[in-house]
Amino acid sequence: MSMNTSMNTSTEMLTAKELSDQRKKMIMQSLGKRHRKEKRFRVFGFSAVCIGLMFVAILFGSILYKGIPAFWQTSMTVPVYFDPKIIDAGPPPVQESNESPAVFQERYIDWQTKMGMVDWDALISKSIVAQNKSLESKESELNSIYTSSETYRVRDMVFADPSLVGKKVDIKLLADANIDVWLSGKIDRSLPDDRQQLGPEIRQLADEMKAKGILQNTFNFQIFTNTDSRSSPASSGLAGAFVGSLFMMLIVIFVSIPIGVASAIYLEEFAKKSVITDIVEVNINNLAAVPSIVFGLLGAAIFIGWMHLPLSAPLVGGLVLSLMTLPTVIITTRASLKAVPPSIRQAAQGLGASKVQTVFHHVLPLALPGILTGAIIGVAQALGETAPLLLIGMSAFVASVPTTPIDQSTALPVQVFLWQGNELRNFFEGRTAAAIIVLLAMMISLNGLAIWLRKKFEVRW
Repeated sequence: MSMNTSMNTSTEMLTAKELSDQRKKMIMQSLGKRHRKEKRFRVFGFSAVCIGLMFVAILFGSILYKGIPAFWQTSMTVPVYFDPKIIDAGPPPVQESNESPAVFQERYIDWQTKMGMVDWDALISKSIVAQNKSLESKESELNSIYTSSETYRVRDMVFADPSLVGKKVDIKLLADANIDVWLSGKIDRSLPDDRQQLGPEIRQLADEMKAKGILQNTFNFQIFTNTDSRSSPASSGLAGAFVGSLFMMLIVIFVSIPIGVASAIYLEEFAKKSVITDIVEVNINNLAAVPSIVFGLLGAAIFIGWMHLPLSAPLVGGLVLSLMTLPTVIITTRASLKAVPPSIRQAAQGLGASKVQTVFHHVLPLALPGILTGAIIGVAQALGETAPLLLIGMSAFVASVPTTPIDQSTALPVQVFLWQGNELRNFFEGRTAAAIIVLLAMMISLNGLAIWLRKKFEVRW
């Protein structure tokens, strides 16, 4: 009997031990499986980050590879002699004491007409030949080397300062766009003559001037100071688009940020929860997801069709982008206000502060970093928008720098769009990438400002 009992006990002990070993084995298998899953997840997450960074690097690398060379352009520095024999219009008229304004204006217009009839191309060509006598036999072909706008620039210099006549001034002349394409190797030199953009004589002359060091590849500051040009593609620049974008961003800052922040403060801190506020909140969230082109349609209908504001003006563009930015500003501001601990509000009210004092003296300063970050990111997003601007006419060709927000203008994203579709693709492909670099530099600067402001005003509690 005792033997059977001991055997049963030992059997039960073995069974319990086996069960314990089995549980331990199952637990270890489960832990190993969970650890493998965690390891795979980390590998997948790290791989996803690396792939994303790789695509970003490829994108930025391709833009920089194409865009940076576009800041250098073929040009030549020529000591231009303002020959009085060629500029034979005489000195500018001076109004006499007994002369009426109408008569003086007539004489001045006559002088301007004579100045316009001066052979400015001959003036430049003779100056180039004087610099290098070996080009004397090709003087008639030299005006094909530099871009046509340089002729008018030299003329305007004399208009601005008639005392230049008889003097010699070093002037940097941009080469024609086709010359730049040829010398920079952006076109296949083995193509037959009927597929080349330049005649064989001009191509040979350009190569000769390049070999002699007359034509050089130099940094082109005029891309930042000139406006767009169709008659002279080589001199086209970003000044008009840059100023237009600047005006629009100022309008967005002074319209969307105050209205958005004020709306968010009211909805989050003062408005009572009701069906109306719920509907408003849902619509704000929905507006944040609406495609930007819808805001362009809305702006065209209201600001241009109904309010009759000027077409293709930074004022209209800024108002349209303000409408688009408002939901982002409201949502980010409300999120920043929610992040402030309730104890701050309770402590302020416990010390006798009113609701308004609590919000503006305690809650708002603590939420300011997040509000500034969201506002600047919204402005940076608006800076890169193209679709709504196309619908309000900002794709029009404007050859002047706007001086006020109601002047006709374009914007940097639209300028990128226009240059990308230019027929002189070999030349404008690099210039398009250069414009993208300028646009990205502005956006990165705004995002950097947002990070700096967040760090500066951040308060830890």
